[in-house]
Amino acid sequence: MTKCTIIGLGEAGAAYAEALATAGHQVTGFDPVAPATPPGTARAATAAEACQGAEIVLVLTGAAAARAVAKDCLPVLPAGSTYADFTSSSPAVMQELGQHPGEALFADVAILGPVAALGVRTPLMVSGPGAAAVAQLLTPLGVEVEITDGGPGAAMSHKLLRSVLMKGLASVVVEAVTAGRAAGLEGWIREQIARQLAGDGHAVVDRLLTGTSKHAVRRSREMQDTANYLAELGVPAEMTAASAAALTRIASAPVATSPAPEAALR
Repeated sequence: MTKCTIIGLGEAGAAYAEALATAGHQVTGFDPVAPATPPGTARAATAAEACQGAEIVLVLTGAAAARAVAKDCLPVLPAGSTYADFTSSSPAVMQELGQHPGEALFADVAILGPVAALGVRTPLMVSGPGAAAVAQLLTPLGVEVEITDGGPGAAMSHKLLRSVLMKGLASVVVEAVTAGRAAGLEGWIREQIARQLAGDGHAVVDRLLTGTSKHAVRRSREMQDTANYLAELGVPAEMTAASAAALTRIASAPVATSPAPEAALR
């Protein structure tokens, strides 16, 4: 049994708290606003009180609270304990928190997926001195925990790079399907999206990198026409307009391409 503290009992924090309690761990939580306390969790009056005697602390607040929580919690944690920050703070903030005075081992934890859909089984990437302790605690819950090289901030660097793709792709898909619906072609555009997302991923990446640089001028004009068409349909076209601007820039400074890294091909 591990003495665990959860700071932040919102959707994600509550899910981890309940799963850890169900697994037989001693769980204490703190949240100044969450109305409910997860089953099996003892609720403390302050963050510092919740961390007294904890072996591991999981911080699942918003990024804006990361510094304040660390200031309250790190000074009271004993030597050999672990402080795991799950917030979406920037790599620079994670590095800063990792240098905060205290005896706990710091872990930078990046959540690589939607907790709302996957719950505590959402894959994680962890870096920093406390990474092994996070993996040891959560892997038995069925969590895929990848420990990456580098100190605090390394895991979040990976997550933010992934967000360029995932959040951007999601925005493009929403815009395309919305436009397809307005044009009476939603089924067709959905099928086009599904086809592009299937198949040999590395080959698609190489094709996109090479083709974008080679045909940037023509594609920029096409996307400008596309933005105009979406305006006629009454559909917001932020992603399409941004693509047109990006292609104009790429046309004047082509993207350097290289083969897929060997590690990615394994």
